[in-house]
Amino acid sequence: MSSHSWPQSPQDWLARLVAFPTVSRDSNLELIDWVEAFLVERGAQCRRTWSEDRRKANLYARLGPDVAGGVVLSGHTDVVPVDGQDWHTNPFELVEKDGRLFGRGSADMKAFSAVALACLEKLDPASLARPLDLALSYDEEVGCLGVDRMVDDALAHFQPPAFAIIGEPTLMTIVRAHKSINVFETVVTGQAAHSSQPHRGAGAILAAARIIERLRQLGMARREQAGQGGFEPPWTTVQVGTITGGTAVNILPAECRFLWEYRALPDEDVDALLDALQEFIDEQVLPELREFAPSAGVETRTVARVPPLKPDPQARCERWLQALPGVQPGGPGEVSFATEAGSFQRAGISSVVCGPGSIDQAHQPNEYIDRRELDRCEQMITAVLADLQR
Repeated sequence: MSSHSWPQSPQDWLARLVAFPTVSRDSNLELIDWVEAFLVERGAQCRRTWSEDRRKANLYARLGPDVAGGVVLSGHTDVVPVDGQDWHTNPFELVEKDGRLFGRGSADMKAFSAVALACLEKLDPASLARPLDLALSYDEEVGCLGVDRMVDDALAHFQPPAFAIIGEPTLMTIVRAHKSINVFETVVTGQAAHSSQPHRGAGAILAAARIIERLRQLGMARREQAGQGGFEPPWTTVQVGTITGGTAVNILPAECRFLWEYRALPDEDVDALLDALQEFIDEQVLPELREFAPSAGVETRTVARVPPLKPDPQARCERWLQALPGVQPGGPGEVSFATEAGSFQRAGISSVVCGPGSIDQAHQPNEYIDRRELDRCEQMITAVLADLQR
């Protein structure tokens, strides 16, 4: 007999998942422990992979036989912070108003996982001819930091699945492609000196400004070269998000650091822009920066690299999924936000993004999902399970 009283409906499951305050900066282990206990009761084979500090974990669970050709339902457990947002309700308590379910993570993206768990409540794993896998990751919101080790571990211990459905909010339409995300921190190290004596030092901020201007130019060049396509916008985008440096107006700043990113089209060489920037730094910035400060330098470190999702030439998962009930026609097909789908695809699994809710609600105060989205998602996952039982 279970010591837990498990939720029954998708809405009940969503309420329970929202109640776990799994902001990316905090641990997700309480949620993982709770979901794993539920899955183990249903006969799932569960594997965890951990963050370096073991404050967070991925959970990968297989129900049914360990044979090739199954389906992965994938969702991330972390949510973005609510700090500074004007919430009208408790963000970690699901509140229903006029058919909308409010709560942090309701759309992005605990609803998909909630519906999957509710459907598994009624599943007899012995009825499955092919396996159903559930993948729950950590730190998606800060660069998809957990998913790769989960996928690698799963493929090292289980037969490979055929398809992966990543349940990010797409209003239950199918997304077949998205851009990559490439995030870096550049640190310019100069040498402090009195501003009246620039020949005794090196100003890090002016050097950083030259690098940032070069980033702007590289981004504009990609915009000018853009063709037509389904992405909005249909070019690789470049932007700088934060910058810090300096101590006083009359001191040459010894350091300046900035965070920047580019979101590359799926077929673009993701290293080409980085290489072009480094060439500019080596040939144009460093010689001037080191004129009076030989120890000055520029270092760029990788913060996150999220692979793109490329259209499957055979459209295997897409063709299978679009015939199932609950999946909505239309939709953009290509999106500029990134997901964990590229990591599953890179592992040889035909992958798409399709989930309940709207991306317009993601990261917003008073985030919500329409109840009808849960119903559509339940129809789809019920049909997935029926297909695996054949």
